[in-house]
Amino acid sequence: MTSLPLRDADTCRYDLVSLGEVMLRLDPGEGRVRTTRTFRVSEGGGEYNVARALRRVFGMRTAVVTALADNEVGRLVEDCMLTGGVDTSLVRWVPYDGVGRSVRNGLNFTERGFGVRGALGVSDRGHSAASQMAPGDVDWDHLFGVLGVRWFHTGGIFAALSASARAVVGEAVEAARRHGTIVSYDVNYRPSLDNGSLGLPDVDVAIGVPDVRKFPDLSVAATTTRRVLSASRNDFGAVAWSPATGVVRATERTGLEVLDRVGSGDSFASGLIYGLLTGRPLEIALEYGAAHGALAMTTPGDTSMATAAEVMALAGGAGAAVRR
Repeated sequence: MTSLPLRDADTCRYDLVSLGEVMLRLDPGEGRVRTTRTFRVSEGGGEYNVARALRRVFGMRTAVVTALADNEVGRLVEDCMLTGGVDTSLVRWVPYDGVGRSVRNGLNFTERGFGVRGALGVSDRGHSAASQMAPGDVDWDHLFGVLGVRWFHTGGIFAALSASARAVVGEAVEAARRHGTIVSYDVNYRPSLDNGSLGLPDVDVAIGVPDVRKFPDLSVAATTTRRVLSASRNDFGAVAWSPATGVVRATERTGLEVLDRVGSGDSFASGLIYGLLTGRPLEIALEYGAAHGALAMTTPGDTSMATAAEVMALAGGAGAAVRR
């Protein structure tokens, strides 16, 4: 049994708050970025996706701390976030100069891939409002100490955006721990960001850590396991560790058919966190995470379209038979 010292829900406004950049995703559907004439837009971001899934799929109270340039693109991102149900009251709006010389909103052009053609992401996020966040921008003591947050989540994507963003992560983690909030951090390695050497802050739960022996003070470590057979078929599973349980493994799904794998790791994280937030044993929480990650790969976009009932059913062994 893995027991985390969670704050009482009745004393906290939020079950989870995420810190990270939220970008506008532009998806060419079955086509290619270089040849398409139309894009489907949605919001996404490694840390945000966790908050959205916990709200939209699992019905928990979540918010996101981020920054957006105050223009029509930023307001489109906000509109997408509102659809997902995440509290946007903690968004920092930065004045826009009309051109984007000093601040702008991040864009993410993403191809899903198919067969031998792998998924492709083309980020356009330089000088984004989120990357320019700095210590002192957020009153963390008010958030964690007055409003109350049970779980705080951030990760290596946001931390790698700039030196100031990384300093914000450190400031937020320190404040969260000072107020008794559980902290999780998803390493979320990206070669384009070169964030593999950032190290791990002082957190309770680490996601995407391959070797827990380097971090003996963690309460929980977890990661997905994936073998890419093609862009359309993956072997997918997950493994976790805690001092009380040792290593545990989730159901391995071989030859899983994939529509869009982007965001599946964030869906895994949200399912795992939901299980731990609701007091499930690590073995069950891990199954929730693996099932949610698998379901997220069956729909387009960064964010999950699954339901909690579907996650529980798949985690419990249900298949893809028609439900009537």
